[in-house]
Amino acid sequence: MKAIMVMFDSLNRHLLPPYGGDWTHAPNFARLAERSVTFDTAYAGSMPCMPARREIHTGRYNFLHRSWGPLEPFDDSMPELLKQHGVYTHLVSDHPHYWEDGGATYHGRYNTWEFFRGQEGDPWKGQVADPEIPEDLKKLRFDSYRQDWVNRPHMATEDKHPQTLTFDAGLEFLRTNRDADNWFVQIETFDPHEPFFSHQRFKDLYPHDYDGPHFDWPDYKRVVETPDQVEHARLEYAALLSMCDHSLGRVLDLMDEQNLWDDTLLIVNTDHGLLLGEKGWWGKVVQPWYNELVHLPLFVWDPRAGKAGERRRALAQTIDLAPTLLEYFGVERPADMQGHPLPVAEDTPVREAALFGAHGGHVNVTDGRYVYMRAPATSQNAPLLEHTLMPTHMRGRFSPAELADLQLAEPFTFTKGVRTLRIPGRTFINPYQHGTLLFDLESDPEQRTPLTDNATELRMATLLVELMRASDAPPSQYERLGLPAEGPVEAEHLLVRTQRAQADKAARPLPRPEDYPSGRFSLRTPVFALISDPVAVEVLRRHLPGIVDSEFLQFLGPTPLIDVAALAGGLTDVSALHRVAEELAEL
Repeated sequence: MKAIMVMFDSLNRHLLPPYGGDWTHAPNFARLAERSVTFDTAYAGSMPCMPARREIHTGRYNFLHRSWGPLEPFDDSMPELLKQHGVYTHLVSDHPHYWEDGGATYHGRYNTWEFFRGQEGDPWKGQVADPEIPEDLKKLRFDSYRQDWVNRPHMATEDKHPQTLTFDAGLEFLRTNRDADNWFVQIETFDPHEPFFSHQRFKDLYPHDYDGPHFDWPDYKRVVETPDQVEHARLEYAALLSMCDHSLGRVLDLMDEQNLWDDTLLIVNTDHGLLLGEKGWWGKVVQPWYNELVHLPLFVWDPRAGKAGERRRALAQTIDLAPTLLEYFGVERPADMQGHPLPVAEDTPVREAALFGAHGGHVNVTDGRYVYMRAPATSQNAPLLEHTLMPTHMRGRFSPAELADLQLAEPFTFTKGVRTLRIPGRTFINPYQHGTLLFDLESDPEQRTPLTDNATELRMATLLVELMRASDAPPSQYERLGLPAEGPVEAEHLLVRTQRAQADKAARPLPRPEDYPSGRFSLRTPVFALISDPVAVEVLRRHLPGIVDSEFLQFLGPTPLIDVAALAGGLTDVSALHRVAEELAEL
């Protein structure tokens, strides 16, 4: 038995030909759909990157208990279980987060692994002098942005791109072990995650006239760029998507060459999508988890079933990947796993509903038709607690100050009798501003018009609570969300109607700066300049006090006011921005 997982990061389902994408160049994804089963109702679970990979290892939700972090000592790891049962496991990847504190325990679960450097500002090449950076539209310029421009010259040709090197290594494993049995290889690229850095032959697939600033790395924020700038960034993503398609084609070619279809399981998947201007947003995390982010592409070829060119409507999730691989190799699934082997042979339902979200954000549930996004009951988004024995964030350890008030929690059902640290948590984006949302995907597939329907909300909230209880969610989550830890969900627990006004406010698009008057000051004036003027600062203080008093001004000060508003998401009152624009123009 052999198995291959080809994993992409931030792969948008709706841009792929098998899912209706009719303008991107991705013939190998179409070819894949002809050779495999395509899942139409696959959803993410825990997000973003490393929480999703923890699910791939453990087959269970983790976002209710902790944020981004490593595997925990009590976690069951799928590749490690395979390794312990005589299946050779190998990981090849250019995903930079495996190198960081928050991902440090994943790669060691495989027999062997290879990594390729350079993606997304990976601290790879050492250069003291500042790199040459073209005029561009990026506002958040952290150290990783500078480092990315240090790295790019070292990836100047396609053969040196980390994605290419990753697939080179994956194909080398397949060729080296063509006559061996009992192995699993995970070929995982960070692409098409931002920055959308690809090479000219892929850009040439999307010819367009653009003479604006460099733009292939949008910040996670509201869209304030011009339509041609938005279109350019989307085409840069599409070019990188086509490069991913080419890499996928190399795997399919080798499977043809070596007749691997006869005895090799193939899974092609992603962790989440990415908003590319849809609904007026860039990125992820800072907005609700819309379907562009969580409704995932998923393709599976199982040689035992022999099903190809078919589709499945069964509700599937990331937590199903570990059970699928363990079942394929005949390894017993741990009791802690919540997922199910994917229904490849027949379209058999494996669950009524699916839970998804990020720690400290909305807790969401879908039954495949309705999506219910539960916001915190209060603006404090509290209590929010981390439960972990591995206190690290994405790129650093928990600080002593964060650990000062830690306590020991009682064991959860999945911690094998071990108590965890209970630590006050934090989140930079408060989901309360967006309110609790309910969507009917049948009548509103683009999630443009939230429903207010008490009966449907009650049913979906009940499903959500049932899944939280099945996951042994900490008591703090029920309190944060205003839901009962025990007993039935009642009408008094519903929030859609109560929070509708704030949801509508957060959903309003930001004004286009060019549509409003401007004079000496405008929405495009840097915030520092506005604060430095005794009259302009009073305009801000009167209408946007949160911006004037923000701790983030130390790095957002040089940023135009409209971009700060975009980064602040729903915290910025759109009507207040209108008033600010008009009053500034009069100065």
